[in-house]
Amino acid sequence: MKKQLLVIGNGMVGHHFAEQLMASDSADEFQLQVFAGEKHPAYDRVHLSEYFEAESAAHLQLGDADFYSRDGINLHLNQPVLSIDRAARKVTTATGEFGYDKLVLATGSYPFVPPIPGREQDHCLVYRTLDDLDAIRESAKGATVVLWWGEGCWVLRRRTH
Repeated sequence: MKKQLLVIGNGMVGHHFAEQLMASDSADEFQLQVFAGEKHPAYDRVHLSEYFEAESAAHLQLGDADFYSRDGINLHLNQPVLSIDRAARKVTTATGEFGYDKLVLATGSYPFVPPIPGREQDHCLVYRTLDDLDAIRESAKGATVVLWWGEGCWVLRRRTH
């Protein structure tokens, strides 16, 4: 019986870990499950701005399209882990509990928005995920001024006159 190995995070590091495990002599020891907070499989965040130039995000995807299914990896998209019970060796998502023998945290980072006035406005947006870029693209429709705020935050303003 294979050991359950859970990876929390399907960004560049989580994906690289899965690739390295599948290429190693240890691959047959584990049933790998990867939990992603996003609805998209792992993609290249370094070249994220290229998404604005392309029709889709396919060129940003890490690995080939059948990487997970070919290697028997259970990929849980849009399923962030809500809690970890280390004593019981299980994680909880919105869809249930999953036991593990080994657990890898590859959760990445989040964009920091400084606590300054205006950060809560509709057109103050962070720049980290494909969904963030979709929101920026949508918000930019009709905008006349785009400001880069820094720390991954965009501010779009509409002229009122």
